[in-house]
Amino acid sequence: YTPFDEDFEFLFNSYYEGKGERHARHERGLISRPSAEHVGAYRRHVDEAMLTLIDTVAASDHKVRELVVLGLHHEQQHQELLLMDIKHVLSKNPTRPRYHDIETANEAAVSPIAWQHFEGGVIEAGHPDDDPGFHFDNEEPRHRQYLEPFELADRLVTNGDWLEFMASDSYHEHQHWLSAGWATVQDEGWEAPMYWEPTETGWQMHTLHGFQPVDPNEPVCHLSYYEADAYARWAGARLPTEFEWEHASNGVAIEGNLAPAGRFHPAPATASDQTLRQLFGDVWEWTSSSYGPYPGFTPAEGAVGEYNGKFMVNQYVLRGGCCATPGGHMRATYRNFFPAHSRWMFSGLRLARTPTGRSTTKD
Repeated sequence: YTPFDEDFEFLFNSYYEGKGERHARHERGLISRPSAEHVGAYRRHVDEAMLTLIDTVAASDHKVRELVVLGLHHEQQHQELLLMDIKHVLSKNPTRPRYHDIETANEAAVSPIAWQHFEGGVIEAGHPDDDPGFHFDNEEPRHRQYLEPFELADRLVTNGDWLEFMASDSYHEHQHWLSAGWATVQDEGWEAPMYWEPTETGWQMHTLHGFQPVDPNEPVCHLSYYEADAYARWAGARLPTEFEWEHASNGVAIEGNLAPAGRFHPAPATASDQTLRQLFGDVWEWTSSSYGPYPGFTPAEGAVGEYNGKFMVNQYVLRGGCCATPGGHMRATYRNFFPAHSRWMFSGLRLARTPTGRSTTKD
């Protein structure tokens, strides 16, 4: 293989220490060259080399094939992140450009939260050993977890729910917030979720289809972990652990408002045959679980080992995918992760609680 441009090894190394030096991450947005035309030529060069590799080596070399598949799933992650980046960039443009247009039907009011009961006990978590499908290394090994009985809300928290939280002046009341969260709220001057703005006619928000009134029936989106945790405390509940979420997802079809729907924006919960609604798609759901290794986890050797393992500190796990997640990319065991202050991604929450009584039971 002949590199297209020797400088690109430095310029396009995102975070791999094993690949050497790289351009300062905080200055990437200042780069105006290479041109789009030159980058396009680079991509065609790589595509041609990859197709040759797949045709001549990957079909017979198991390790090469696994690496190619990992690269394809990594590209799917970037397809999702590109939509989040585009949304952020367009939000900084005072002309309020749209990425695309969508037609929305008259959406019925969302029903009040109902609670689904789970008995808990010893459960298995992580990618099943007998499942040949793709998974990232941080989803293994399969292992046991003990869960106390718990309950999950049957739908996501909505903008309407969040407006009540704001109306109670909770962005100015410290008692609901973790110490680091309260400090962040004060330092950043947060008054509402990211992309929300007050107007003479009420709250509006920036979306990929333009500046729109806040719909009280849609899931609230672009929340930090701190905000999600504060709301749960205010509501007399808590965030679920990632293992509660995964256990609850057993038997739930992996379908919903994902990228193929073309909405690229959270949608209100609708009636469903499934007891837990909106489990996949709409928004990534914050959990209370710190992002760390499963028992027995061992990172791979070389640069691939830097892919997930090196980030297992100061981050929290999110589950379920979002409205920008590519179709076929989501699994019940998929572990996304972000720092507690991040909120530029499509992130929201589902409430959990320790039961005081019983509702519908599911083992």
